[in-house]
Amino acid sequence: MLPSISHSKSKYSSLKDVSCSACTNNNCLINRNLKTLSNFKFAEHKKTLKCKKGQQFIMEGASVNGLFFILKGKVKVLRTGINGREQIVRFAKEGEIIGHRGFGTEEFYSIGAIALEDCVLCYFSKENLQDALLENPSFTYDMMLFYANELNRSENKVKSISQMTVRERVIDTLLYIHRKFGDLKGFLNLPLSRKEYADYAGTTEEQVIRIFSSLKKEGLISTKGKKIAITDVQLLKNEISEHNYFLDA
Repeated sequence: MLPSISHSKSKYSSLKDVSCSACTNNNCLINRNLKTLSNFKFAEHKKTLKCKKGQQFIMEGASVNGLFFILKGKVKVLRTGINGREQIVRFAKEGEIIGHRGFGTEEFYSIGAIALEDCVLCYFSKENLQDALLENPSFTYDMMLFYANELNRSENKVKSISQMTVRERVIDTLLYIHRKFGDLKGFLNLPLSRKEYADYAGTTEEQVIRIFSSLKKEGLISTKGKKIAITDVQLLKNEISEHNYFLDA
């Protein structure tokens, strides 16, 4: 059964399913384990879905039906904070899993997910994945390592951010996006609004604008509309090096 989670009138549409055995996305946990799975028929039951830019494909609080793997595109993962304010938990790209924190014993998704550009998603039902995990110890072990790494990153991020100033959090956000998505024609390969920077850094849009202005005057970044270029990565790294910026890769 396909999930029916969307905030827009036009729900995402099904595509011709991309076979896992033909997929070239080596970052995908399913793809990495295909050769060791004793029975990978569960992969034949997956659905390939197209999600338009700006479309929400997981609604926070909705019933957990399964997991999404990003085949193509970029996604922001968010949750509702104090006073209903949106808080961006992370950004995700090809090969990454969305909705895994609701997988298992949880009945509802604790996060929402919105496409930052047109995306192609692979959807696996909870039941099919659970059967595969029960039947394949090596796949289960790989999934366990994935969760352990996610927990480690989350704990380290909480520890570091609690000790950072607002400026350091904004710099950390810039470096995180640079590490994860790289550059495109000299600019960060993930154009975001100032509000989205603020929602990830845990500050206000006004603060982000002021800090970007200061960083521009210091020659550390340059901007062109929404686009941002880091002109001196090492100096930004040095400014937050004591907080172990590299932990949230």
